[in-house]
Amino acid sequence: MELYDLVELRHAIPEENLPAGAVGTIVHVFHRPELAYEVEFTDEEGRTLSSVALTPDEIRQRP
Repeated sequence: MELYDLVELRHAIPEENLPAGAVGTIVHVFHRPELAYEVEFTDEEGRTLSSVALTPDEIRQRP
């Protein structure tokens, strides 16, 4: 996965009010200490709802 790819959550993140399947955009890629992605989730009008650092096993790339 790369910067600006669309991804979806494999599992809900209740503390961020994000359901499983929520779609977000990768806005940063961390390579250290381990691979992770900062994913931004927005509403229909483009307002940021949440920005969360996630590991590759927590998301899947959207086609």
